[in-house]
Amino acid sequence: MNIGFIGLGIMGAPMAGHLRKAGHELFVATRGKAPAELVAAGSTVCASAKAVAERADIVFTMVPDTPDVAAVLFGDNGVAQGLSAGKTVVDMSSISPIETKAFAGRINDLGCDYLDAPVSGGEVGAKAASLTIMVGGPEAAFERVRPLFELMGKNITLVGANGDGQTTKVANQIIVALNIAAVGEALVFASKAGADPAKVRQALMGGFAASRILEVHGERMVKRTFAPGFRIGLHQKDLALALTSARTLGVALPQTAGAAQLMQACAANGMQELDHSALVRSLELMANHQVMPDR
Repeated sequence: MNIGFIGLGIMGAPMAGHLRKAGHELFVATRGKAPAELVAAGSTVCASAKAVAERADIVFTMVPDTPDVAAVLFGDNGVAQGLSAGKTVVDMSSISPIETKAFAGRINDLGCDYLDAPVSGGEVGAKAASLTIMVGGPEAAFERVRPLFELMGKNITLVGANGDGQTTKVANQIIVALNIAAVGEALVFASKAGADPAKVRQALMGGFAASRILEVHGERMVKRTFAPGFRIGLHQKDLALALTSARTLGVALPQTAGAAQLMQACAANGMQELDHSALVRSLELMANHQVMPDR
């Protein structure tokens, strides 16, 4: 199959790599230089998103934010200019559910299918091909793309119509942010009280408080390993989507707002490029106490 992939960052590069390793012809474009490993594997680097769309039957996009998706799809030399009827566009970015519905309509008007398929699992999941993929769009298009999703992820669900995949991702990011904040508070509390936070975390992993966040991000907090991962700046964007959508829906999300403020405190102190587990740093600043000393 001829596949296009646009956006080869921390997440996109390994995801595209899995598609190429499976034997598909891969046509790629990215803002910077294409990763050497993809080029060495035989991927074709294209000069524009339009050129990718002209050569591929299915075009994946994986870029940071809603305006980036809009530019890739509908800007000068964008995907839309290279599409012909019968092709499929799959956006795996995490963006606005409302704008996603509008994007889908514009792609549909060109005679093409559109799937919104954001992911969860971070860099680790992208490299291990174990991502959770939440899909919105027509069932026929989903079934056509499913074998490709299965090369990149393990838990793959067609949630509903276009926009529903992005709504699910926003819900996911709410849960992740609140769990990071909870783990951060617990470890700051335990450390300030004089307990060994590493042993506290180990003990909690055997009880009802056990979670993937405690396992992975709790370890980051203890070991002070905050290289991304998934950047605070990107999680800020996702929580902003949650709060904006909640305002439109008339829904109160007080805990989400609190987590967003903790991330904002990190960003205000120059930490927006750190992994989102570094949210604990804002709690540490308020407590004037670190979970563990920096190494």
